Amino acid sequence: MAEMETTTETSNKYLFKFKGFNFQKKLVTPDYLETMEDFETRDGDVFIITYPKSGTLWTQHILALIHYEGHRNGTENTETRQQIPFFDYNTCNLDFTQWPSPRMFCAHLPYYLVPKTLRNQKGKIIYVYRNPKDVLVSFFHFSKVLVGLGESPDLEHFLERFLSGNVTASSWFDHVRGWYMHKDEFNILFLSYEEMIKDLRTAVLKICNLVGKQLSDQEVDIVVDWATFKNMKADLRANYESLPEVFLKKGQGHFLRKGTTGDWKNIMTVAQSERFDKIFQEKMKDLPYKFIWDINEI
Repeated sequence: MAEMETTTETSNKYLFKFKGFNFQKKLVTPDYLETMEDFETRDGDVFIITYPKSGTLWTQHILALIHYEGHRNGTENTETRQQIPFFDYNTCNLDFTQWPSPRMFCAHLPYYLVPKTLRNQKGKIIYVYRNPKDVLVSFFHFSKVLVGLGESPDLEHFLERFLSGNVTASSWFDHVRGWYMHKDEFNILFLSYEEMIKDLRTAVLKICNLVGKQLSDQEVDIVVDWATFKNMKADLRANYESLPEVFLKKGQGHFLRKGTTGDWKNIMTVAQSERFDKIFQEKMKDLPYKFIWDINEI
């Protein structure tokens, strides 16, 4: 049986480390995680990879709208999470080897835990990243809604956990840095949450190009319309409101909250923001990439 290393501090009863990366105890086993690297990918496979609260469900919804005509025209009522399931948290014990191509998944995995065959550029990856301050705030609120994340009493407490990587998916800095530094090993499209907010249509066209899906101008318009946050939040196929109580704390909030940029300014103090900036500079200063969080500068 695979060895499980428990994390420390507040979240130790909710998380375990597998090869240096934090997973939720209640949703996956080390034995399953051991099988992921040897999973045989196919040329048509598509993986959405994100750090939590960076646009995962949004990108799932967009990809489903692009690929499934029934999802796009409203004739199909299959939920997005069934069409594009989580690869790392296979809570329904699906046998992905039996799925027809093209298979589509999402995951929060670091670059070194994805299937090895993805490194041969067998399959495609959509990697979405987001302003880590907005990720922090969204993650903090989300921990009050989703079972098993380890709720923090206030933002200051969660800030400490986030900056130390003592949360699900470990360190945001390590996740983004790892994927960017190893991007040439994969067939990967990098998208920022902010550029998706700024120009959703262009983001949709980039995804279409990556996955080899040609849509008419009218079909692209439909995808963009269905993929707006307002429409997505009201769409029972996409908003995850049907999750059972074993996953979702009913009455505590919604899986989808605001879908905006810059919300961190409404909750973080100046001192918290400055501390965050200092650590960001320390951890990301030598990364040969310029992050742009202000959509007016994109």
